[in-house]
Amino acid sequence: MAGDDEGRAGLPRIAVVGAGIFARTQYIPRLREIAHLVVLKAIWSRTQESAKAAAELARDFAPEIECKWGDAGLEEIMGDSSIMGVAVVLAGQVQVELSLKMLKAGKHVIQEKPASGSTTEAETALSIYNSFPNQFPYKPIWALGENYRFEPAFVESSKLIKDIGDMMHIQVIIEGSMNSSNPYFGSSWRRNFVGGFILDMGVHFIAGLRMLVGSDVTSVSSISRHVDMSLPPPDNICSLFQLENGCAGVFVFAVNSRSPKILWRVDGTKGTIQVERGVDSGKHGYQVLFSGENGQCQKTFYPFCGVNEELKTFVQDMLAASKDRDHKAEPCSSYVEGARDVAVLEAMLESSAKQGAPVQVKKFP
Repeated sequence: MAGDDEGRAGLPRIAVVGAGIFARTQYIPRLREIAHLVVLKAIWSRTQESAKAAAELARDFAPEIECKWGDAGLEEIMGDSSIMGVAVVLAGQVQVELSLKMLKAGKHVIQEKPASGSTTEAETALSIYNSFPNQFPYKPIWALGENYRFEPAFVESSKLIKDIGDMMHIQVIIEGSMNSSNPYFGSSWRRNFVGGFILDMGVHFIAGLRMLVGSDVTSVSSISRHVDMSLPPPDNICSLFQLENGCAGVFVFAVNSRSPKILWRVDGTKGTIQVERGVDSGKHGYQVLFSGENGQCQKTFYPFCGVNEELKTFVQDMLAASKDRDHKAEPCSSYVEGARDVAVLEAMLESSAKQGAPVQVKKFP
């Protein structure tokens, strides 16, 4: 064990701010898998009790993990020069403010999605971030934990898109399973979020769409409804969207369905590509179906690993930034990409409030 400790002595150290469901079920297990690359030094929560409970889950791979709680705990993390990066895994309403505090203190940040509750909040946050004086040897990285951009299914499918010829139309069909058996069903911050589960869940599906087609959404026309009264409004939305490249598509999203289904399908003049969520040999992931000019269908299954990949990328970017102040972080995890996802959903919700009137999607430079 001593050898392990010596080997890990030179590794970067991070803190996890937040001890909720996602921190416990995703961040801690994924950090265990990459314990050879990064050391989890501290975990913070609002209360001592929840911080200690979360820390115990990580004790096997981070034996010296420290528990932090309350305002004093945040100050300790910000003032700890040995902590290079911070994962902010909190309620959507408070993440941006806390991320900016950590960035101002010189910590690299990976913030969980959604990037913000509105494009206005994202614009203000980016303005503040860009105005920070250059008081550190490097500009702290602000990454967003939007794991779909790191899923191999989307990475590989985005390379195949050129082989389907000119895009003719796109379908994104999301029939979710947000019911009382889902651990996030009772999440109060998600229920109180602008747009409810539509915005919180929807950023994933918009990220997948934009990643797959390699083009931004410019305008939308949508109708939303509230059917399931156990869910916050709206709980389903139908949208017609247009891409920068001129292609149009439909985005159909029901937060809770009796027969869950999640797929993206792009039809082109030379072929079709479809990414569909599913299970293969007990593993959850995505089935990619590619049909080319020869009419044959090529099937490939990719297990989920987006959170793992984005955390590894964040660690690599932190180390590179500490050595090269001009290092450009991975664009797929940039905060601004997450803000662009929010902008599409915000436009959809705005259009539905205007009975389907077309709305332009706000652009981020």
